[in-house]
This record gives sequence, C-alpha cells and structure tokens, in this order.
Amino acid sequence: MTAELVRGQNHPLPEVRLEIRVSAGTPIVAGATLGDEHGRVQGVEWVAHPGAPTLPGLEVPRQAAADHRLAVDLDALAPSVHRVTVLLALPTGTGGPARFGAVAAPFVAVTGLDGTEVASYTITDLEPESAVVALELYRRQGAWKVRAVGQGYAGGLAALLADQGLPQAQQLAGSINEAVAQGLARSVAAPPPRLPDADRPHRTTAPATGPDETHGGATPQGATGNPVPSQGHQPTSPYGTTPPYGSPHDGTRPDHAAAQHGGTTPADPAAGQPASATAGGPVNYSHPGRQTTAPPPPPPTAPPAQPGQPARPVAGDATGWSMEERLYNQVWGMFEDLARTTAAYRSAVDFAESRMEQELDKVLSDPRSRISGQGDAAREAARAKHAQLVDQARAALDRDLAQLGAEADVVEPALPPAYASWDNPVWHGYRVPMEIPMALRLGDLHLPESEDVRIPMLVRLPLERGLWIDSGRSGDSLADTDELRRLALDTAVALAARLLAVYPPGEFAVHVVDPAGAGSSALAPLTQAGVLAGPPATGAAGVSEVLGRLTQRVDLVQMAVRGGAADALPPGFDTAEQLLIVNDFPHGFDDRAVTQLRYLADEGPAVGVHLMMVADRQDAAAYGPLLDPLWRSLMRLTPTPDDHLADPWVGHAWTYEPSTIPPGSTVMHDVLARVAEARRSWNR
Repeated sequence: MTAELVRGQNHPLPEVRLEIRVSAGTPIVAGATLGDEHGRVQGVEWVAHPGAPTLPGLEVPRQAAADHRLAVDLDALAPSVHRVTVLLALPTGTGGPARFGAVAAPFVAVTGLDGTEVASYTITDLEPESAVVALELYRRQGAWKVRAVGQGYAGGLAALLADQGLPQAQQLAGSINEAVAQGLARSVAAPPPRLPDADRPHRTTAPATGPDETHGGATPQGATGNPVPSQGHQPTSPYGTTPPYGSPHDGTRPDHAAAQHGGTTPADPAAGQPASATAGGPVNYSHPGRQTTAPPPPPPTAPPAQPGQPARPVAGDATGWSMEERLYNQVWGMFEDLARTTAAYRSAVDFAESRMEQELDKVLSDPRSRISGQGDAAREAARAKHAQLVDQARAALDRDLAQLGAEADVVEPALPPAYASWDNPVWHGYRVPMEIPMALRLGDLHLPESEDVRIPMLVRLPLERGLWIDSGRSGDSLADTDELRRLALDTAVALAARLLAVYPPGEFAVHVVDPAGAGSSALAPLTQAGVLAGPPATGAAGVSEVLGRLTQRVDLVQMAVRGGAADALPPGFDTAEQLLIVNDFPHGFDDRAVTQLRYLADEGPAVGVHLMMVADRQDAAAYGPLLDPLWRSLMRLTPTPDDHLADPWVGHAWTYEPSTIPPGSTVMHDVLARVAEARRSWNR
C-alpha cells in the first residue's frame, strides 16, 4: 500500500532497486547527493547532476524537464554511503520562474522497477525558495528508509550544497547551471497552460473581399470565421519560445495526473499493457487521456463506427478556438503521447533486464546450481521470462504506435500551409494569408522505436528564439564539409521562404549577410523572386551596414516601448518583422560585428528582429567561450537527420529532419512568386 508522506515522516523501503519519479508544472533540475553517516557530502564526486549524471548505484536526468525519473540501486552504493538526498532546483538565467512559490507544488514518488508506488510526497509551503531537498533515502541499522524532507533554500543550489558540507558548493552550482543551460538550448519547448478565457485576446478574421483586394490571396487558409488568438509578443518560456494559448497539456490530462501519483504513462512497464487498450482488444483511437472539449463547438467527428469497431481518429480533435489552434494542439498531444509511450516501453525493457539479472545472480550464487542441470533450467526460465516481458512491452508500444500512426495519417493532410510539409498538396492551392498563423513547421521529429511515426515540429510565431542551422558535421552524415555548408544554406532558404509565405504582405522582411558571396547560388530562389529587403550584403562594409541598421532598429523600438511611446517612432519606420540570415559565420566578421550579432540574438526577438545563423561552431572556436551564450540562445537545427533535440517531458533524444523541398519540385519557387506578386499589389 502506498504511503503518502508528510514533511518529516519516514517509511521503510522494501526493495533496493528503485525509481524516484518527479512531476512538476515547469521544467526543473533534478539531482542527488551521497552522504556519509553524518549526512555530509565528501566532495563534488559525491553529487549526481545534469553535468555528471551517473554515480555507482545512482543515475539522474541529464537536463531540466517537467517530469523526471531517477534510478537508484542501494546495493550498488559504496559502503561509506549512508544517505541519498534528492534535490530539485529551478533553472537560472532561462527566463522561467525564479521561486517555487510561483509554480505548482512538485510531486515526488518512490516506486519499484515495476512501477509499484512505495511512498509519495507533495512538497508544499514553498515561497521564495529556488532549490529544495525533496527526499532522503537513509540507512538505519542495516535497513533503508525514505524520509520526506521538503527543506527549501532561497539561496538556490549553492546554499543547498553548502548546507550539506560541500566546500566547493558555489563552483559546483555554477557548473550545474551551465550544464542545464546547455541542455535547455537543445530542448523543444512544451506549450504552457492555456490562458483563462476571460484573459484570452481575440482577433477577428479579415473581412471577405474580392480577388483584387486580397493582395494575392482570398480568405486565409483554413479560415472558419472563428476568432483567432492575437499574435502579439507573449512572455518567453524557459526554452525561449512563445507560450501558446491553447495547450492540451495543462495539468488536467489523466495521464499527467497518473504520473503525479506514481502511475506509469501511458503503459505499465510491468505488465506491458497500454493505458488505453486492453490486451488483445481493438485499438482505441479516441485518445481518452487527451482533453478534447473547449469552445467553440468541437470539430466535426468521424462517421459513427460500426458496432464492435473502434472510433477512427479525426483531424482537429483537440481543444482550441479555431481549426488552426485545434490542429496545433493535436500535434502537441501526439508529440507528448509518443514521448510518454516510448518512455513506458523503455522502462518496461529495463525492468525485464533487471529482473533477469537478479534471477541469474541468484542462480549463479549457488555453486550447486552452476554445475547441475537445475542451473541451466533456471537460466533458460529467466531468459524466457525476459523475452515474454519484452514482447508484452513491444506489443503495447506497437498498439500505441498504430494509434498515433493512424492519427498522423488524418492530421497531415488537414494541416494549413504553415504546419504542412513542402510535399503537402495544400501548397498547390496556396494563397498569401492576411493573418499571421499561430505556429510554423521547422521539420519532423521521430524516435528510434517509431521510425514510421513522424511528428511535425511546430514553433510559435512570432519567433521568440533565433535559429542556428549547423553546417558542421553531425550525426551519421557522410557529406563532406562543402556539401554540408550547401545543405545548411538550402535549409535556411527553405525556412526563410516558409516564413515569407505565412506572413501577410508587408509584415515580414528578410535580410541576408553573405560576406564572401559564397551562397549566391543557394540564395537564388530568394533573390530571383525579389522577396529580399535588399541585395545580399557582401564584404566588411556590407556586413557592418546591415548589422548597424538592425542594431539601431532594436535600440529605437526598445526605447519607444520602454518609454510608453510606441507611436513616436520616426516617420516611415518599417514595422514589419525582420529576419537576418547570416551565412558562413565567422568568416568576414570582426569583433564589433560579433558583438552586434550577440546583441541581436539576445534583444532582437522581443522587438521583432530575428536571427538565422548558418555556421559551423568549430570554425568559430578561436573566439573561445565568448560565443557560448550565442549558441545557447539559438535553436540548433541540422541540414541532415540528427538526434540532438530533446522533449521537455522525459528528455528523449529525438531525431530531427529538416523540411526539405522534394527533388524536382517547383513548389518553393511558385510560392515565392505569389509572395512577390502580393507585395507588389500591396505597395501600389
């Protein structure tokens, strides 16, 4: 029976191999310290944290996330270790909450490897604290117990570690924060909770006009007459992207609640069964764990299923005020579902392997078993049980993947251009929109266990974080350096074309800095269509002129906004969003230009100036750590498939694939031609 602990209460631990599950409403850091019989930490090597996540008998997550799993093997700890202290902290310098009093109370559960909950603790009564000791596992008279602690520290990790007797507390806290910042830089942000209906801004759909008045397009793609949320700048999330209004993951999901109370999601690792289907039964496509009710009335549902047949998936079957928002939320729901079902599968496989190891150790510990037929039979039985558990887990995963695959098959064709891949037929009927969409597709994400289930990678608009197209070698790519640079610039051009295509005429401008002129052929689609704000800047003088102009723009808008005089900008000031594409960095950039780039990356997004870097970090190694904040402030994308992105729920390494133009297709040229025509019509 589960023990729900209160502060100071303890409970015996019946097992030595455990999982500690942490659930919070915002990304937090999870770590652990090892203590001697007096509870003191002997040195930094006794601390497991994102920068050093593994110690004998202990493993902690490698990044900040909303949900964590820590693995503990008490028998594998050194004899001098008498205490394992679980600590939680809020990331610093990320723009997120600075105190636990501003977030939901963290929930911590100690479970067996099969998911059976032993004890749980909800950490309440925190206010200014930014770090907290959640639990401690301690040895008493040869037996292990767990105690709920809940001791918070307003001084953060440094104060917490110093309180445990660590002399290098300040330095270690700094290195932990640095490791967390690097992990957050590669993370995809989860949408935060929906705003209350009363606080939700609305924007009316553009009135219907004749063909000559739409500037290249009639009613925006997918317009239904429902109110669409405002696209003004919103507060920055810890990952640097704009918080969406319509998150399907607002803490009301039953599977999230299960995680907070120690349950496994969406499958039980021990039994290998999915939460949404019974063994041998039909696949349930209705997603009972995903919230699907919100005004306006839900989208049309699929035809009623025949008796005995499961309901089929429906595009737009999520919360939202418009079809665009419902599709956006549905894609995020699929992303989270795939992350969690894969985590359950991996946990089940780990449990099966741990159980087999325990049974084999028990057999081999008896000399009589090692030399008799009884030992061989026991080994075969252990391996058979392992195979059975793995097969059960795989069957559960396959059922969930079938459900998500069926949903992806109906969602992908229904996506509007901003969310659609370049090979989607929706582009053939493209019209220049009159409103900014909620989000933009940057590519696809998938996991090794689910190669056939691709999740669109959507980021909110306007961009609240610059993009870095990495032209260096990554993953298993066999392309040479020149080929990678060409592919990286092609990827940047395709993303710029997509941004131009989804903004109304006159509301988005693209500048290019190409100091050596090496990217002229790749930039041809933009230059030939005439959609750039000016010719690509070359040479030191061109680089200086463009960077100086955009830096001055950021200064002017910041002063106007801070002074409450946004209408006092100079006459003729271009209020459109600005994108700067920087090719072949750092070649052709002096120290002043590098400083301006860092300034644009940090301050530009808040005032509508965005940065897209095409660069190889190794080429800029001569600058040393000076550029580390620049790389971390940008979202890294690759021109070839690479598993460098992480989800915010369980921290899987997702393989990212860019959204590329199909070979031989003229879709991008056609779209840019319509954008150029709409601009000419707009400027008449």
